[in-house]
Order: sequence, then structure tokens, then C-alpha cells
Amino acid sequence: MSTLLTWVVFNAFVLALLALDLGVFNRRPHVVGTREAAAWSVFWIVLSLAFNVGVYFQRGPDDAVDFFTCYLLEKSLSADNLFLFAVIFGTMGVLAEYQHRVLFWGVLGAIVLRGTFIIAGVQLVQHFHWVLYVFAGFLLFTGVRLLFGEERKYDPAQSAAFRLVRKYLPFSDQYAGGRMFVKSRGRILATPLFLVLVLIELADIAFAVDSIPAIFAVTQDAFIVYSSNIFAILGLRSLYFLLARGIVRFRFLPKGLAIILVLVGVKMLAGHWVHVPTTLALGAIVIVLVVTIWASLLAERAGKNTHERPQHK
Repeated sequence: MSTLLTWVVFNAFVLALLALDLGVFNRRPHVVGTREAAAWSVFWIVLSLAFNVGVYFQRGPDDAVDFFTCYLLEKSLSADNLFLFAVIFGTMGVLAEYQHRVLFWGVLGAIVLRGTFIIAGVQLVQHFHWVLYVFAGFLLFTGVRLLFGEERKYDPAQSAAFRLVRKYLPFSDQYAGGRMFVKSRGRILATPLFLVLVLIELADIAFAVDSIPAIFAVTQDAFIVYSSNIFAILGLRSLYFLLARGIVRFRFLPKGLAIILVLVGVKMLAGHWVHVPTTLALGAIVIVLVVTIWASLLAERAGKNTHERPQHK
């Protein structure tokens, strides 16, 4: 079990990292290039693995495996967020130099929301164990629906959240650089960039509904679930900028994520009768990710070869 001091120190560490990120390295709005995004992605991954090593020495190998499995599970399921971020930014016309700032505040909000969901979820599971089976059923339903259902395109401007915020908040129709609010004729008006932030936060809530119950299939240790979630989220921004232009190449990845949800749901249900080792779940996640990414790249290469092949009359 983690002490209150552990929670305070961990959250202080995360906030210090975020302050350093926005206050020093990204103080001025700029377009995040591929090289910069790659460097930050490596930094967050190495930091996460270093923390994982710390878990190993402080809490033992079982908790270390649980942390890494939760981290990889959250990281993989977060891939859907990347697709959605690209759609929101593109539809709302957010300039590339201001996207990092929106995602920064989105991450800060996600930390608070995820923490609330995780603590509430742990309390539910500890007091009402049958909630795990509700989570399992939800994961199975969601996974099967995503696997066999028709893919629906998301249009932020047509969402209920978009209309609700526009209806009840005074808005300016013009962007004001990287500012979320402006003062006009004595009134405080929200800019479209604030609306984008709201949509990003709501997208994270929607995906947290899937990912957090999935992680409870691995462990119900609140600190392991929370810390693995936070490290996965911290690296999400740089991963977005690294893959934003090429994310459409992984056409089979959403189906792979659906399969992962189904596998995790089955593990959660089977746990009542059969012990499924976390290492087995970890291996299954890795295999599904590798196969779907590999299949996506093969399909892309086959499509290019078809288009490039000369047509003979």
C-alpha cells in the first residue's frame, strides 16, 4: 500500500515536470517538429521505464509487471485519442503552433479527472466486488461493437457538447492566438481555442470510460493504476505530434484495440474461476499491437504497389 506521502511526492513530481514543460521548454508557441516530438517521446518513455524500475525495487517484481502492463494497456488504448485529436484540430482549424498548448491543459485536466475516476473505481471494487463483472461486460460489449460495428466519423461541430457549450457560454468567433479568453466591450468571452480544449477533455473522459475499467483487470492497486495512467498520458502529446501525419497509416489499429478490450474483458470474467497471469495478458497485448501495426503497413505497401504498377493494354 502507498502512503499519503507517496501520493503527494508523485503528484508534486508530475506537476513540476508539467511546469518545466510549459514554462521553460515550450514557453513560446511553436510548431512541434518530428525531431522534437521524437526526442520528447523518448524522454517520457525512458522516464516511465525508470519509474517502473523504481517500482520493482520498492514494491517487488509483481507490482513492476502490473505497472508495465497497465502502462502499455493505457498507452495502446490511448491511440484512439490521437485519431480524435487530429479530427478536432483539423475540423476546428487550430494552427499547429497552438496545438501543444491545448494538449498541455488537456493533460492537466486529464490528470485530475483520471485521478477522480480511479479513486472512485477502486472504492467501488473494494466494497462491491461484483462491479468488476459489470466492467467486464461493458468492455466485452464495447470491444465487440467496435470490432464488428460500422465505423462512424466524428464531427466535433455536430456533437452535443459543442452545441451545449456554445449555447451557455459567451463566445468570440475569432481565435486570439493561444489565448482561451478575451475581453471585449467589458465582457469576458471564450475563444474557439477554449472550445477545442473542452472537446479534448470530453474525448479523454469518453476514452477513460474504456481504459480505466480495463486496467482494473490487471490490478486494483490505486497507486499502480494511477501512476501508470499518468505516465501514459504525459507521453501522449509528443506521441501525437510524432504520429499525427502518419496515424492514418495504421488502418487496422482500431480493430486491434477492440480485440484488446475483448481480451481484457474475458480475463476479468475468467478471473473468478481461473487465474490468468498478468504476464500472459501483457504478451497478448504486445502480440495484438505488433500484428495490427504490421498488417496495416503491409496493406499500405500493397496499395502503393497496386497504384504504381503500370497498366498494360
